[in-house]
Amino acid sequence: MVVQFVYGSQDFLTDLSETSKNGPGVAPSPAKFDSALQAGWTDRMDRGLFRYHLGDLQTRILPGSHGFVAQLNIQRGIERRKPQEILSIHQEFNTKQFNFNKINPEEVILEMVKETGQQVDEHSRMVVVVNVSPLEFGHCLFVPDPSRCFPQVLTKFAVQVGIESVLLSSDPGFRVGFNSLGAFASVNHLHLHGYYLDHELKIESVPVKPLAPEKAFYRLKEFPAGFLFYTEAEDVEKVAKAICQVTDFLVDGNVAHNLFLTRGSPPSGCIQNEKERSSRKGVRIAVWPRTSCFGAKEESAFNVALCELAGHLPFKNKQDYDHTTEKDVIEIIQRYLLPDKDFLRLEQQLMTHLMDL
Repeated sequence: MVVQFVYGSQDFLTDLSETSKNGPGVAPSPAKFDSALQAGWTDRMDRGLFRYHLGDLQTRILPGSHGFVAQLNIQRGIERRKPQEILSIHQEFNTKQFNFNKINPEEVILEMVKETGQQVDEHSRMVVVVNVSPLEFGHCLFVPDPSRCFPQVLTKFAVQVGIESVLLSSDPGFRVGFNSLGAFASVNHLHLHGYYLDHELKIESVPVKPLAPEKAFYRLKEFPAGFLFYTEAEDVEKVAKAICQVTDFLVDGNVAHNLFLTRGSPPSGCIQNEKERSSRKGVRIAVWPRTSCFGAKEESAFNVALCELAGHLPFKNKQDYDHTTEKDVIEIIQRYLLPDKDFLRLEQQLMTHLMDL
């Protein structure tokens, strides 16, 4: 019997500073969502349902202004399931290939169901399963109603529950992300990633330039070039809709993309004071358009997908982990970003597109 996690907007944590008044360096008590997710994940790890045991990962912060968080995770590079052959961002779902209807049912941790008023919406199922080749503690996959066999193209429901899961967590290190087809998605069955990373990332507070602030749409002012949405608890549905208007435009234009969702400070065009910078009332959603990779050779050090663009680098081998510099990382990531002129053209198109809707 799958555990149902029923939640409502009253369960969103609007100010993480309120949850961590135990004193400096003391972790906040876990929210109900964290307790359910972590207990289920740890149980499956203890029962040997993963491809490898994930212990504490060797971690270092690369010297330099970007604060890249490097981690050594050799086993993921070796043991993870071979990615499917992806030929198009529009590729149709194929029942013959691996999909999340074929997993061991024991890998399902829980099913998220939202309560609206006094009713539970049984038609909006989000199944949360362990990622059997984990990047970090708690690495799971959010799969919208697997039986409906959605391809790996974002829907408003998927984005909304992704944002809501971040708001349900009392841990500022809980992150959610998405890889489109052609952006290192390895399975063409709609899913988002979620995991815990106990290190601050620059994306949480990097300055932004307003593009369409009434749509909560901004441009990141620092590397890597991308866009940012921001929402607090009361605007999740509206912002999820705007995000999908952007990702639908990217899919229609055959532009691969990665998303990263994290607690973060409100958007600002300049470096904020400490109080503003440390505010975690809302969720930042970064959207990176990028060059498509279809059957491309993988990088030896790390692949450039959702977490790498956000500054979290899971290295596949010890030599690269020990010796890669910030300059090396920037050179690798830059190869997967759109050329400047293409990015600026896309920025203008997206601004016009959002304002016309």
